[in-house]
Amino acid sequence: MLAKLKKQKTYHMMLVPGVILTFIFSYLPFYGLIIAFQDYNPGMGFQSPWSGMENFEHVFNQPNFVRTIWNTLYMSFFKIVLGIVVPVFFALLLNEVARPMIKRTFQTLVYIPNFLSWVIMAGIFIDILGSEGIVNTFLGLIRIEPVSFLGNPSAFPWTMIVTDVWKGFGFGTVVYLAALTSIDPGLYEAALIDGANRWKQTVYITLPLLAPTIVLMSVLALGNVLNAGFDQIFNLYSPVVYETGDIIDTYVYRLGIQQAQYSIATAVGLFKSVVSCIMVVLSFVLANKVAGYRIF
Repeated sequence: MLAKLKKQKTYHMMLVPGVILTFIFSYLPFYGLIIAFQDYNPGMGFQSPWSGMENFEHVFNQPNFVRTIWNTLYMSFFKIVLGIVVPVFFALLLNEVARPMIKRTFQTLVYIPNFLSWVIMAGIFIDILGSEGIVNTFLGLIRIEPVSFLGNPSAFPWTMIVTDVWKGFGFGTVVYLAALTSIDPGLYEAALIDGANRWKQTVYITLPLLAPTIVLMSVLALGNVLNAGFDQIFNLYSPVVYETGDIIDTYVYRLGIQQAQYSIATAVGLFKSVVSCIMVVLSFVLANKVAGYRIF
C-alpha cells in the first residue's frame, strides 16, 4: 500500500488544490446552516436568538413557495425528459451520416453552445426572441401574431425548457454517439443478411443496446430534479413572469440577497439541499440496480 501511494504521489498532489477549495467552499459553509433555525440578525451574527422550526413553518405556509416548487418540478421534469429524447434522436440521425467530415462538423456545431455561459446565451435569446427579433419577424411573415416569449407567463416556462435543451443537447449527443460506436457492426451485417432494413435495425439492435446508457443518464438526472437552472432563469426572467417562471433558487436569491430575509432564505435552501441529497442517493442506487453503474 505504501509503495503504491508513493508511486502515485504526484497524482495525489494534483488533487490537493481541489480538496482545499472543496473544503473551503463546500464544507465550511455547513456551519452557516444554523441560520435556518435562528431569527438571524447580521449585527448579532451566529449568536442570534434561536427560533427552531419557525422559519420552515413560515415558508411552507407561503403560497409563493408552494408555487415555486411546482414551477421547479414542472420545468425540471420536461428538461430531463427532452434532455434525453432530443440527444438520442439526434445521435441516431448523426450516426447515419456516412461522411466523417460532415458528421464531425455537425457534432462540433451542436456541442459549442454547451461551453457558453447563460450570461452570453441570455443576451442572444433576448435579441432572437424579442418583439422585433428574428423569430417574431418570421411569425409575422406567415401571418401569426408576435409572441412574447419572455414576457408571457404561459410561454415563459416552455421558452426556458426549449432553450435549455437546445443549449445542452450537444453534450448528450456526444455521450450517445460514443455508446453507438461500441455496438458490434457484425450485428447489423447479420440483420442485413436476414433482410432487415435500417429502421428495423434501429428498432431491434440500436435502441436495445443503447437502452442501458439511456437508463443510466435518465437515472443520474434525477439528482437535478430541483435544479431547474438558476443561471438561465435569473438572466431571462422578470417580475411579469414570476407566477410561472420563479423557481426555488431564484426565490432564495430574492429572499436572501434582495430582501435580506436570511433565515427564511437559508431554510428554503436547506430544504432543497436535503431533498436533492436524497434524490442523488436514490439516483445512484437506481443506477446500480438498473444499469449496473457503481461509483466505488
